[in-house]
Amino acid sequence: MRIIAGTKRGMKLLVPETRETRPITDRVKESLFMVLHNYDLLAGARVADLFCGVGSLGLEAISRGAASVTFVEKSAEIAAMLEKNIAKAGFGDRSRVVLASAFRIGAPLSPGGERNDLVFVDPPYAATQKVGEGSSLADLLKILEDQVVPKGVVVVRTQRDTPPLDDYGSFHVVDRREWGSMSVVLLQTSGS
Repeated sequence: MRIIAGTKRGMKLLVPETRETRPITDRVKESLFMVLHNYDLLAGARVADLFCGVGSLGLEAISRGAASVTFVEKSAEIAAMLEKNIAKAGFGDRSRVVLASAFRIGAPLSPGGERNDLVFVDPPYAATQKVGEGSSLADLLKILEDQVVPKGVVVVRTQRDTPPLDDYGSFHVVDRREWGSMSVVLLQTSGS
């Protein structure tokens, strides 16, 4: 696993020897970031990377011009590896690691109280088996409504056979892609 483009292009990420993470392939990550670039979602963005693992998506976002990333990871072991990747990339001044369950806290606001422009939601496989009303994903998106700017975007990755709904509260699908066994949707908040 590596950073594909931007200021840290080609940097290899440290990865723990565990099955707890569900890494995204370089090919899918590159395709996803091309979509984000086309929507002009990265330059200067405040980003949150939920269920971040070793930080592949968040570190890619900083490398490509995001202003800052809040990483949320519940495993202390994996968060320790994430901290090493942040230090290796030299992104410590633009990164914050929160050790917690993203299902409980969502995407914390910045220390200055600013909401997030872009949020990556890449939950464990088991959490993507149910994505309808009352699911853990639906509950998380309810929390995110108060943590994302108006017209902010949440990127959700699930299995292809359980794609997210078109609407969750104030979030509505603006783009839907399928790559291999994965479904990736961009949900945008209502508002001006």
